[in-house]
Amino acid sequence: MSVVPEGTLDLPKFPARPEGAKDRRTLTVTTAPRGFEGEGFPVRRAFAGIDPRYLDPFVHMDQMGEVEYAPGEPKGTPWHPHRGFETFTYLLAGQFLHQDSNGGGGTILEGGTQYMTAGDGILHIETPPEHLVVSGGLFHGVQLWINLPQKMKRIAPQYQDLQGLDSAMVSTQDGGALVRVLAGSIGGRQGPGISHTPLAISHVSVAPGARADIPWRSDFNALAYVLAGSGQVGGDRRPIKSGQMAVLVEGDNIVLQANDRLDSSTDNLEVFLIGGVPLREPVFQYGPFVMSSRAEVQEAFDDYQAGRFGHIPAHAIQPHRV
Repeated sequence: MSVVPEGTLDLPKFPARPEGAKDRRTLTVTTAPRGFEGEGFPVRRAFAGIDPRYLDPFVHMDQMGEVEYAPGEPKGTPWHPHRGFETFTYLLAGQFLHQDSNGGGGTILEGGTQYMTAGDGILHIETPPEHLVVSGGLFHGVQLWINLPQKMKRIAPQYQDLQGLDSAMVSTQDGGALVRVLAGSIGGRQGPGISHTPLAISHVSVAPGARADIPWRSDFNALAYVLAGSGQVGGDRRPIKSGQMAVLVEGDNIVLQANDRLDSSTDNLEVFLIGGVPLREPVFQYGPFVMSSRAEVQEAFDDYQAGRFGHIPAHAIQPHRV
């Protein structure tokens, strides 16, 4: 999916690259292995093989699909718990229903996002709507887990339903690339998602042969995951392609360059570009819980089994099966 709309040249633009700006260099490029999540939908584990210190404050990321489902094949996740972090879901194709034990819920549409703060504990479900299960179709998205600071891990749960039109769209000076700011801030452009730690989440589309210079806070880490297409990343122009993640370090400008020719499945180099201020706190993750210690994870299990995460609502949505 490309997010480049007609009239890109009419969009707000990032300022010209400042004199003395330093391009980030590429520390590593890794290839995400394939797996399955929930009731069996295919994912790529984008953070596999990356040192956690370069991921902080993020703890997990899946590319969901891209997959063309036959009728009856679309799958989601059953009701399950979370505590201690936030989930950010972005759909490029398809639809997802969300419902949680805190009263949050809605339909995530193509180009839309949802931001759920699990905090003290929540139960939720994400599943394709019945009509898409029956018809099948294209499904593609990203889910990102964002750690909460130790002092905020037990805050009240929250849900933000953010659709595509709420995103801040910014183009490069020549209009060859579009940055959709989904959460946080990039170059002074604020996205709609409200986080509990400073970060930036974006989708960058770069036209064939074009180059994007994206201003980036020097105190943020930077992770560039290719959703589709191929090109080069960083001031050192490291080759990168679909399904690969680059860790970018040391600098205040990120370079993304699309190859002159892309494969027939995409019009542009599509990159999910994220970063934030590292928390540098202890992390202990087990299954759906992201806490600071083993004891806190055990407490989360005990609270979940005792029903302290809330209850599945009456007449709750369930995965549709044909």
